[in-house]
Amino acid sequence: MVPVSGSTFGPCHKMKSSGSPVAAGEDPAVAEIHDTVTTFKGYGYRRVTAELRHRGMIVNSKKVRRSMRENGLNPKRKQRYVITTDSNHDSQIYPNVARGFEVHGPDQLWVGDITYIALETGFCYLSVILDVWSRKVVGYALGKRIDTRLTVAALNSAIKSRSPLPGCVLHSDRGVQYAASSHRKILKARGMFGSMSRPGNPYDNPYAESFMKTLKVEAVYVTEYATFEDVAADLPRFIEAIYNERRLHSALGYTSPNRYEEIHAPDWTKSAA
Repeated sequence: MVPVSGSTFGPCHKMKSSGSPVAAGEDPAVAEIHDTVTTFKGYGYRRVTAELRHRGMIVNSKKVRRSMRENGLNPKRKQRYVITTDSNHDSQIYPNVARGFEVHGPDQLWVGDITYIALETGFCYLSVILDVWSRKVVGYALGKRIDTRLTVAALNSAIKSRSPLPGCVLHSDRGVQYAASSHRKILKARGMFGSMSRPGNPYDNPYAESFMKTLKVEAVYVTEYATFEDVAADLPRFIEAIYNERRLHSALGYTSPNRYEEIHAPDWTKSAA
């Protein structure tokens, strides 16, 4: 199990920002678009446009959309679905207190979820916890089994990295891993509250569902993992260096989760740091 500890261009042959030359007659915007979608494999034209503007280019979203279509740069999307939630248990169910919950700062509402990752000879599993305020992954764990140890490891990693104050809510589905006594004891000891979705209703946990879709499209589906060790070497890089640090999030005004927290962190969190 692997837990977290969390321009302008001139004539031919001028260097583009990624370091490779721009060929004669090539539109510099196309070269930058190609560089962007190579790094962020699930980006659509809106995020590509935002990224180019971050790089100092003056671009029109309609032109970006057309260029991506004409150059075959639109993201290749796959859809796969495997049930990872076992809600057939007798453990206590938390009421859904996340529904309608207003978030005004960090570590007020967390959401957790589990997904599978296909290997050559089976599967491994990822448990994540996100802060709804910034959409940042604040804790995660990888494991070869989908059991309570996985969700406990993710929860402990989130607590270690964030040290939430009492009152933080953790919302999840009704899976047995989240209802287990070992998981519940950690929440109680930290003064945290549990919250659970309605049976079989992924729409009650949209933030976690959105992240899992991003993870699958931009990391898992574009990489052929042979072994658990391959996943353990690659996914932490995607979560920490790409998703948290660089990926632009539309709900955050096209900034990354880390950048959003830097800009909008309340004064009391800055003084505590």
